Amino acid sequence: MEERDIYILGIESSCDETAASIVKNGREMLSNVISSQIALHTLFGGVVPEIASRKHIENIDGVISKALEDAEMSFDDIDAIAVTYGPGLVGALLVGVSEAKALAYALNKPLVGVNHIEGHICANYIHDKNFEPPYVALVASGGHSHLLYVKDYGKYEILGRTRDDAAGEAYDKVARAIGMGYPGGPKIDAAAKHGNADAIDFPKVFLEDDSYDFSFSGLKSAVLNYLNKQKMMNEPINENDVAASFQKSVVEVLTAKTIRAAKEKNVKKVAMAGGVSSNSALRLKMKELCNDNGFSLNVPEPILCTDNAAMIASAGFYDFIKGQRDGLDLNANPNLKLGER
Repeated sequence: MEERDIYILGIESSCDETAASIVKNGREMLSNVISSQIALHTLFGGVVPEIASRKHIENIDGVISKALEDAEMSFDDIDAIAVTYGPGLVGALLVGVSEAKALAYALNKPLVGVNHIEGHICANYIHDKNFEPPYVALVASGGHSHLLYVKDYGKYEILGRTRDDAAGEAYDKVARAIGMGYPGGPKIDAAAKHGNADAIDFPKVFLEDDSYDFSFSGLKSAVLNYLNKQKMMNEPINENDVAASFQKSVVEVLTAKTIRAAKEKNVKKVAMAGGVSSNSALRLKMKELCNDNGFSLNVPEPILCTDNAAMIASAGFYDFIKGQRDGLDLNANPNLKLGER
């Protein structure tokens, strides 16, 4: 690591959170400002990309100013600007990328483009300042379900990914079908605490024996079919039982594959990241299985699991000290894959 301290300004706008953060040496969070649009998008039952982009434009300057103020710093103190450039909603990404490029040009500061998924992984380094590779990481969010072997900083082996719906996407769609509204993850998690997880036998899709991929569209369809059948038969629907039974199927698949991967890679550390890793049932089951197998488990606090800029600044730090610099031709890449440049 460098002799002197390095301060990174992180900017995140890949979906519906406008966020900025100052992070010192990739691990010490000096500020973390998030402007959420949840209340706005709740009216529509999900994120409306055009509205999200417009709100980012309105919010981004103020969010960056607040991040500097909270850290008691000025632009002069910043060593580089890190920004999410993919994957995500293209219009939303463009707001953050354009802002970062403008700042980098005006301030003559280095620009570092960051992969959003890598950012989620790096949230673990802020949560635990001593946590380091190698380890197996489960990244589960509204748009992504990845199982990764993290060999070193910035070096990943993708073991599995979603073939259809991401875990968080399935939560949102099932919550909408039950009538719980948006965002689905926290609402199903809360309802499941009052339900019987064994009430309904929903499928647990493990795919081929050796596969680490995920598939949740069949489970989602099974829940929809169950709800439709109950309505057609004029039978009562216990929403809490549906939520708990659905959640049990998701959690069992995510945890079983993660533990199997950790055993195969012969690591003793497991990490979780992304919005779904805030889920209480997933945390509890993963902790239980890690304890049973002698693994340590690292999960960031919920504010670092959802989209935030501190994780982007952390990822940007490790890219920066390896010498990565991006030009003013950096563009948003909504379909960016992990490991791509």
